[in-house]
Amino acid sequence: MSSATAIKLIRATEVVVPARPGSLNSENVLDTDEAFARRHLTGGSWTEFANQPKWIVEIVLQNGLVGIGETYRSASKELIQEAMGRLMGLDVLKINWRTLPIEDQRIYEAFETAILDLAGQLLGAPIHQLLGGAFRMVVDCNGWTGRRTPEDAAQKAYEAMEKGHKVFKFKCSDEDPVRLWTTEIRKRCGDGIKIILDPNQRWNNVETTMRLMEGVDNGIMLGLEDPIKHSDVEGYKYLKSRLGVPLYRHISLPYTQDIKDIIQFVRADATDGYNFNGGAYNCLLLAEIAQLEGKACWRGSEVDLGISETMGLHIAAASASCTIPSDIFGELVRVDDLIVAGIEFRRGAAVVPTGPGLGVQLDQAALGRYATGQRLEEKV
Repeated sequence: MSSATAIKLIRATEVVVPARPGSLNSENVLDTDEAFARRHLTGGSWTEFANQPKWIVEIVLQNGLVGIGETYRSASKELIQEAMGRLMGLDVLKINWRTLPIEDQRIYEAFETAILDLAGQLLGAPIHQLLGGAFRMVVDCNGWTGRRTPEDAAQKAYEAMEKGHKVFKFKCSDEDPVRLWTTEIRKRCGDGIKIILDPNQRWNNVETTMRLMEGVDNGIMLGLEDPIKHSDVEGYKYLKSRLGVPLYRHISLPYTQDIKDIIQFVRADATDGYNFNGGAYNCLLLAEIAQLEGKACWRGSEVDLGISETMGLHIAAASASCTIPSDIFGELVRVDDLIVAGIEFRRGAAVVPTGPGLGVQLDQAALGRYATGQRLEEKV
């Protein structure tokens, strides 16, 4: 006889949830770097990222409880199907939550989230408690946008400041006049907000980074994230010593697929802090490494929907070193988050749910609206 806490059905529904008009680049700032778009699985252009599909995962137990999860964009349908087969019939209270039988990190978090959602419901505890307990119940969050004209950059930073955000994050390339961005932001916002510039490695090398940062208003800079190639550890170390602003390294497990990427940066003392995203227990481990190194971190994202962002809140809550405002801002960018009651924001900070499991419910009506028609299902 099957246990009441064994998995009897897994369903995955493909969705596309577009970006809000005006939430990305300025209209006259075009992003034509196709190689960059391919690396980040965003279609023909980076600004098409929200039009790439995600999958919403529902895991149903023999007792009828349902757990939910969300993949990163452009996840493999075949690997999702394979993971469903590996998990089918397993008892969620008898498996190792830290090491699920899934390798691909673009889908791992979705199944991990759904299983921990179920475990929390069964045990009457929120996911952050399953991760060891919360260090904070409110998580500061960044505002966010893409590449902008200097005037638009200042306007977006001002809007975020008015909503209570302490930090605003900009994507940028080596074509952007970031010095002028900081000048205009200072004029519009004064000391009211700090900014992070994130070129996603598109400044390529130390020389370009030093040139582009010349004349930047360091007083409003919270820091610079991923200016050059991740492989150039010595370049990061040099910039850390010369920039005059904090330097951050993004370790995104859905991209790198390897948690060991942090080791060479720790050994070289090559960064001032980190941005982490990926599965819960892996990110908790990364945050603990940062804490041992004496450095802070924040929860990263791929501009996700409500399920993944809620999971990010639980992870940020349970990570002692997660003290930099996190990249939880999907509600600023996406037209829907696919959860019934959205994340509660208070003056630029998000409230960590306290209900059992994930603490949010899937909005089935919204799921139906944004479903592409692709669906996978497996049952005992």
